[in-house]
Amino acid sequence: MAKPHRPAGMPTRQQILEYIEASGQPAGKREIAKAFGLHGQDKILLKALLKDMADEGLIDIGPGRAFHKMGGVPRVTVLRVVEVDSNQAIAIPERWEAEGIPPPKLRVIERGRKSGALGVGDRFLARTEDAGKGLVAHPMKKLSKAEEQLLGVVERGENDRFWLKPVDKRIRHATLISDLGGAAPGDLVLCEASGRPPKVTARVAMVLGDPFAPKSFSLIAIHKFGIPHVFSEGVEQEANTVSALPLHADKREDLRHLPIVAIDPVDARDFDDAVWAAPDEDPANAGGFRVIVAIADVSFYVRPASALDREARKRGNSVYFPDLVVPMLPHALSSDMCSLKAGQDRAAMACHMTFDAKGAMKSWRFSRAIIRVAANIPYEDAQAAIDQNKPLSFRGGVGEGEGLLETALKPLWACWQVLAKARNKRGPLELDLPERRVVLDDAGRIMSVAVRERLDAHMLIEDYMIAANVAAAKALESRKAPVMYRVHEPPSREKLVALKEYLATYDIGFALGQVITPTIFNRLIERLEDHEARPIIMEQILRSQTQAYYSPQNAGHFGLALGSYAHFTSPIRRYSDLLVHRALVGAFDLEMPAPKGGNLPPLTSLSQEDYTHMARVGDLISQAERRAMEAERETVDRYVAAYLAEHVGEVMKTRITGVQSFGFFASVQGLGGDGLVPVSMLGAEYFTYDEAHRALIGEQTGTRYHVGQEIELRLVEADPVGGSLRFELPDGPSFAMSGAPGGRNGAKRPPRPLRRQGRPANIRHTSRKRGPVKRR
Repeated sequence: MAKPHRPAGMPTRQQILEYIEASGQPAGKREIAKAFGLHGQDKILLKALLKDMADEGLIDIGPGRAFHKMGGVPRVTVLRVVEVDSNQAIAIPERWEAEGIPPPKLRVIERGRKSGALGVGDRFLARTEDAGKGLVAHPMKKLSKAEEQLLGVVERGENDRFWLKPVDKRIRHATLISDLGGAAPGDLVLCEASGRPPKVTARVAMVLGDPFAPKSFSLIAIHKFGIPHVFSEGVEQEANTVSALPLHADKREDLRHLPIVAIDPVDARDFDDAVWAAPDEDPANAGGFRVIVAIADVSFYVRPASALDREARKRGNSVYFPDLVVPMLPHALSSDMCSLKAGQDRAAMACHMTFDAKGAMKSWRFSRAIIRVAANIPYEDAQAAIDQNKPLSFRGGVGEGEGLLETALKPLWACWQVLAKARNKRGPLELDLPERRVVLDDAGRIMSVAVRERLDAHMLIEDYMIAANVAAAKALESRKAPVMYRVHEPPSREKLVALKEYLATYDIGFALGQVITPTIFNRLIERLEDHEARPIIMEQILRSQTQAYYSPQNAGHFGLALGSYAHFTSPIRRYSDLLVHRALVGAFDLEMPAPKGGNLPPLTSLSQEDYTHMARVGDLISQAERRAMEAERETVDRYVAAYLAEHVGEVMKTRITGVQSFGFFASVQGLGGDGLVPVSMLGAEYFTYDEAHRALIGEQTGTRYHVGQEIELRLVEADPVGGSLRFELPDGPSFAMSGAPGGRNGAKRPPRPLRRQGRPANIRHTSRKRGPVKRR
């Protein structure tokens, strides 16, 4: 660019503003001084002038101490994605202090990015420019979520200094708070980090309240992971409008005469699927069955390019916490008009399937239907009715139970026995891993944490849903229509090698030269029926699998042993399923009449935009799914820690889940929640860390701690905010201080804070590459 005219003496405020605006690169004090030919004393005067301009609100300072016009955007700055509009990411400056001026929205141009699409909440360093039709941003570097915000609890330290205790259990140190922002000790707060390591401080940006109040554990996850949880007034209004649309029963297939039932968890918040089965009356298909899987017709209400559609795509899926649900759709739809409630007419997308006596799918078709669910039945009640051969006795179900055992449940179970034949022949991956269930009372207090029982009723519904998902994928393929596949690729060789090495520590062989199929893993699990490490090995097998994702490019589903698979059965809570519904509407001419009046888009099939940007949308909703899974898992960990906080000091049965040189991790049997036993808590004996066998071995006594071992431990600390636990041996230091034989006057020592284990004095390290090395 041309150099500015150099005036005699100091430049004026206007000249500095004009230079900053015209500069094609970040303009710091050095660049401004050079541009105006300032030296010596003039540079000191320039520094004072720039400070005055900042105080007056004329300029602001951005990354790299570069100045920009207040109300403007720096040439290079940090942006945060706030929405994805028509598959175009929209971002705003992360730091914006222009009072009275809303932060500008920049269109993000992501040409040639290899790291995946940017999603809502992502932060990135960008080069910005005015493209004539508005500001645009060119991403330079995606920034880590950990750099975004700090979430924690305010604690008072010495000399009236305040510290932020992090909620992330992976962070073992507190951060000094430089600005309380009205927070008080004990408050859960959201902070912005300032400074550079090691002198990083926190500034309170938002006070979230009491971290132990009902729903706070979920709020921690919502804020930590940036999960959108508030619907705009416009989206809520549109949901109310479409929920009043007529169902057009005369244009739908009427299935209200069938005893269709919805079988769900007793604490289900929405009901998006219902099932029906009956023996096939066709003599040519003796022993076969006819099946209907009816799914809420969400595409009728959520139309492409509508406000509801944009919001649903941004969220990607519903997020389920023990105490609340963050729905993908407003409650007017998710828990009302799109929820298949007993006794109420509902719009549905029906998948009609016919199976032969061996469980093979002979035919399928899809229709838009109107249904009236006969009953909402909890899994446990359906199972009890079948096991005891007695009429349904509802504990949490809704609807009339009389007669449904014969007309609905028994045909469903009979058909499922047929489907099980095909499933067993197919050989999908069978990992029987426990799922924890947190039970709360009406006030949000924890009543219990237990492993959710796995019933035949669960597997029955799962198999019907899998069948409908396969039918949807094959139906769309038959019409050469776009498909949002659910893809699960086979394990990578690197992960298989790691699994082989892991199994070798248990003297279990695993050949790599064979073609890897789910059946190979199933046979391995069968061999471990009585092995003490069976649950841990199943966890390791799970970790060896690739992560499933959504894509318009089919690569099969390894875990289910299926060549084509698409999610169709949960459009209330998954955006992928909504896209599959839209594709079916277009492929099979199932369009419904356009609503009269209003501004709603007329079509319910895939739009050109849906089709064009399907790969990008697949990336976005895959990211949202991973975000939800991590948030849900962390929240359950916090509830487990809160539940166990009432049992600190007690000895409990645990299983060792991991061993490192600094100690081992153990999980409470039946509850979960990993806790650390630092090697410093194992006594004065030296321990050798055997890396190959993942074990700690005492040098004098030969005491061995290894993965999979069942062991009794004393709980000495449970941190509900961080979701972390700490254990010690039953006769450890806390026991000695508690007044037990040999203790000190009955005085119980308070649990010590968890500290990073550096190089403990009582540990030696061995590996396959080198001999014992004493850690100092």
